[in-house]
Amino acid sequence: MNVGMLWFDNDPKTALTAKVARAADYYRRKYGRVPDLCLVHPSMLAESSSARSDGQVGKIVVRSNRFILPGHLWIGAEDKN
Repeated sequence: MNVGMLWFDNDPKTALTAKVARAADYYRRKYGRVPDLCLVHPSMLAESSSARSDGQVGKIVVRSNRFILPGHLWIGAEDKN
């Protein structure tokens, strides 16, 4: 993903699924497109027991990336190239 939206949510009481859903809803309203990929820091996946083991939240694939800071989500559409 080369283009996306950076979302910040460091509330420890909010589950990763809720963070991704909230960011996806905002992305859809702002850009008129449905995101299908979300990159997060590996620690966020490790702490989340609510994210499914296959790395998905609904139809959004959630992948870890060590370059994403903890508490941040990089959300957008996966490159089809």
